[in-house]
Amino acid sequence: MAMTDAPDSVASEPVVGPATGGGRSHHRVAIIGAGFGGLGSAIALRRAGIDDLVILERADDVGGVWRDNAYPGIQCDVPSHLYCFSFEPKPDWSRSFGVGDEIRQYLEHCADRYGLRGSIRFGTTVADARWDDVAQRWELDTDRGAITADIVVAAIGGLSEPAIPELPGIESFEGTAFHSAGWRHDHDLTGERVAVIGTGASAIQFVPEIQPRVGHLDVYQRTPPWVVPRLDRPIPVRTQERYRRHPWLQRAARSSIYWGRELLVLGFTKYPSLLRRGEDGARKLLEAQVEDPELRAKLTPSYSLGCKRVLLSNDWYPALTQPNVDVVTDGIAEVRPHSIVTTDGTERPIDTIIYGTGFKATTHPAHEHLHGRDGRSLAECWGDGGMAAYKGTTVAGFPNLFLITGPNTGLGHSSMVFMMESQFSYLVDAVRTMDGLGIGTIEPRPDVQAAHNEHLQERLARTVWNTGGCASWYLDAEGRNPTLWPGFTWQYRLALRRFDAGAYVLGARRPAPTVTA
Repeated sequence: MAMTDAPDSVASEPVVGPATGGGRSHHRVAIIGAGFGGLGSAIALRRAGIDDLVILERADDVGGVWRDNAYPGIQCDVPSHLYCFSFEPKPDWSRSFGVGDEIRQYLEHCADRYGLRGSIRFGTTVADARWDDVAQRWELDTDRGAITADIVVAAIGGLSEPAIPELPGIESFEGTAFHSAGWRHDHDLTGERVAVIGTGASAIQFVPEIQPRVGHLDVYQRTPPWVVPRLDRPIPVRTQERYRRHPWLQRAARSSIYWGRELLVLGFTKYPSLLRRGEDGARKLLEAQVEDPELRAKLTPSYSLGCKRVLLSNDWYPALTQPNVDVVTDGIAEVRPHSIVTTDGTERPIDTIIYGTGFKATTHPAHEHLHGRDGRSLAECWGDGGMAAYKGTTVAGFPNLFLITGPNTGLGHSSMVFMMESQFSYLVDAVRTMDGLGIGTIEPRPDVQAAHNEHLQERLARTVWNTGGCASWYLDAEGRNPTLWPGFTWQYRLALRRFDAGAYVLGARRPAPTVTA
C-alpha cells in the first residue's frame, strides 16, 4: 500500500450543527439515499459505533425505489425471505414474493427500529458533491444548505432514474403521459385508449392490472421477454407465527432459497445447456396461455433465456390475449396530438401513454454531480471507458467515496440485499481501518482497479448476458457489461469480507487547523 501526505489544511473549522437556511454541518459520513442501501449502510455503521452520520434523502420518506414505484401490481421478483436484511428478518411476510407496499413498510420499520429518522434530512437534494483535497473532505451543496463530510456513501440505487425514450413528435401529444415509476394515481384510465411502451419487468405487472378497465390497450414491444411462472402463494398466519416463535425456521427457509438461487449461476455463467429446461418451461407456459399462433410468434423470444432479465408472471400472457389488447411490434415513427403512427404507416388513437421503459442503469444522472480529486465528475471519468469501480464499491480518483450497488454488483438470479450487506461490511471495515491507522484518505490504486475490471469483463464475455444474442440494459453503448456480477454471490461476499488496504493509496490524516486570536 502507498502512503501520501500534503501540507496542512488552512481551511476554517466547519460549523457542526443542523443545516438550516445557509447553515453548514460537518459529519464523519454522509449517506445519499434512504432506500435499502442508505438505511442498511447507516445501520451497519451505527452497530459498529460510528454514529456521526447524516442521510440525505430528496423525497419526504424512506423507501427508495419501493417508495417511488407504486404502480398497480408491483411485486418483487426475489422471494420475500431473501429480500430483507439478514439482521432484521420479517417473520410475517404475507406472500412468497413481497408486494410493493409491504416492502416499503418494511423499510419504514427498519428506519424506526434502528432510530434513523433523526439522522435523515428529508426533502434534501444533493446538487453537487466535490472532493476538497486540501481539507480532506467532501463538500456537498444541497438545496437546504451546505454540508461537509469525511466520507460519502452514494446509495442512490442503480434503478432509480426512469429512462424515457425520445419519441418523435412527443411534444405535440395532448393526452396524459407518465412513467411507471411516477404512476399517476389521480388519472382515471377507465375506458381510455392506452399505449404502453415497453414489455419489461414493470409492464408485465401493471398491464394485467389495467387491462380490464381500459377501453383499448396497445402494448408496444421491441423484444419479447422470457416469462416463467411466478410460484407465489399466501404465507399462512400459522407459518408466520411459527417463524416469529422459532427464528431458526425462517433462517433455514432463507438459506434454502439462497442456495437454490445460487444454482442458477451455473446456467448463466458456465453451462448454458442448463438453461434449456427453463426455456422449455417458458415455452410451455406461452403455448398453454396463448392459442393464437400469430400472437404466440410475436411473443416468442429469439435469444437465450437469461440474456435479458427473466420475468415472472402468471397473468401477462392471458392479459395480452384479451379482445381489447393489441401487441404492436412495429417501431414508433411519430407521436401526434391524439395518436401514435408506427413505421408501417398505421395510426392508432390514444388518450394516455405509459412508459414501461425501465431505468438509466449505465448513465445515472447523479454521476454528473460527484466530482473527484481532479474536479472531473464520475460521469466524465466513466465516459472514457464505461462504468468501472474496484469491487463495485470504490473508484480511483474519488477518495473516501463508497458506492452501494456500484458497477458490476447487479444480479440476474438472487437478492441485491445480499450484495449490499457485503458492501456494508466492507465499508465498516474501511472506516475502522482509517480510524485505527490515522488515515485521512483512501482510494483504490488505478492499476488494481484496472486489473480487477479487466478480469471481470473476461469472465462476463463467456456468460449468457454477453453471448445470448440480445440487446439489454445490462450492456452499455460499447457492448460492455458494467452492471452484473459474473459469479456466485458468496464469491462476492468473500471478496469483500475485509478491507484490503494493500489495494489502496492511503493518505495520512492531517492535523486540524489551529485557531489563533
